[in-house]
Amino acid sequence: MKRLVTEKLIHWAESTQRKPLLLRGGRQVGKTFSVMEFGKKNFSGKLHIVDLEKHPEWHPIFNKNLDPVRIISDLELVLNTKIEITEDLLFLDEIQSCPRALLSLRYFYEDMPDLHVIAAGSLLEFAMSEISFPVGRVQSLTMHPMNFIEFLSAMGKDLLAEKLKEGKAEFSETIHEMILGELKHYFFVGGMPEAVNTFVQSGKLRSAFEVQRDLILTLRNDFSKYAKMANTNCLDSVLISVSRMVGNQIKYTKLSQDHSSQTIKKAFDLLCMANIVHKIPSVNQVGIPLGAFSSRKKFKALFLDIGLMQSISGLPADFEYQKNNLLSIYNGALAEQFVGQELLSRGNLNLYYWARDNKSSTAEVDYLIVREGNIIPIEVKSGPSGRLKSLHLFLNTYRDLKTGYVLQENKYSDIPEQKLKFLPLYSAYNFGK
Repeated sequence: MKRLVTEKLIHWAESTQRKPLLLRGGRQVGKTFSVMEFGKKNFSGKLHIVDLEKHPEWHPIFNKNLDPVRIISDLELVLNTKIEITEDLLFLDEIQSCPRALLSLRYFYEDMPDLHVIAAGSLLEFAMSEISFPVGRVQSLTMHPMNFIEFLSAMGKDLLAEKLKEGKAEFSETIHEMILGELKHYFFVGGMPEAVNTFVQSGKLRSAFEVQRDLILTLRNDFSKYAKMANTNCLDSVLISVSRMVGNQIKYTKLSQDHSSQTIKKAFDLLCMANIVHKIPSVNQVGIPLGAFSSRKKFKALFLDIGLMQSISGLPADFEYQKNNLLSIYNGALAEQFVGQELLSRGNLNLYYWARDNKSSTAEVDYLIVREGNIIPIEVKSGPSGRLKSLHLFLNTYRDLKTGYVLQENKYSDIPEQKLKFLPLYSAYNFGK
């Protein structure tokens, strides 16, 4: 399956300012597969895989000292192969299991810059909390589940995927309806590579659902790895509750009835650290950077993956799948999750939403992002412009903003006098960087 991260890996490999690359992201999003495919296809030399979770007996290689010459010499012996500094790719997989290996990346940058080094892991934030991370000497790249463009490519619709990626094509009504049909599949299959591959091979949603349940079990099994930092029962309650509250403002007390706010907050923060949940702060004023106006107490959340979200939440998939309007499925929560997930996959990691700072007001704009120095308000809605009261209020309050965007099921249209542009839901990816 083609992954768009490959383009970024190629750019990294060709850069004269290259540093060791740390590939981050949640479990099972395809980090290992992507690096292995990239290494095999783009290096004249060899790909050397050092799986530090599979081989804990190799950890002492990083304990003696962090001299990269000695480390490479020892790795050559355990791998039983020569590592050519200028031609090969060294891949340190599951590096979170060996914090000293994380520290070594600094010295590969300083003392062995000609060697291409990629490290990957799933619970890196926990490992980095135990060490002094080498800021400025390592590049980071966050990987997400497969987005809709990658899903289309996996389904064999490469030309359509390329057109969507370009973001310039105007589609006929026939093609528009075809894309919406594929998007409906994506809403339920999601972007976890194993679930996508299973659906591609079988053509059955239920087969993908079985994979999703296995992946959820894997996520829950990870709870034991940070049990010292949070109550595992609370973690599970928060996991389920967040999946059911996408699109809604979150209050800690609503995430679990059996634990204190402090315990719930700790569990929520740990799920964010594990890249299972993504926090979206609110802003009640607008300016650049948006983070300067964000609230710590008022926020929403996205889930790692839209398929896992609907599976964990207990969504009655058979019933919801019968709905024709994608924006009505699960009361619009899947559509809002989809848009946020697409924005994240494009590289826009700083997502916000606008909420009017008035106790009697419920006015909200679903997403705010910054693109080329401009603040872009995005609403995920169905219906005519007259129902977009919050977006109208936002644009009237901040008159310097040029345009408000509405993502909906219909094709492109605009209302210049109201500063509104209506785009099909599947174009969300093109709002990213």
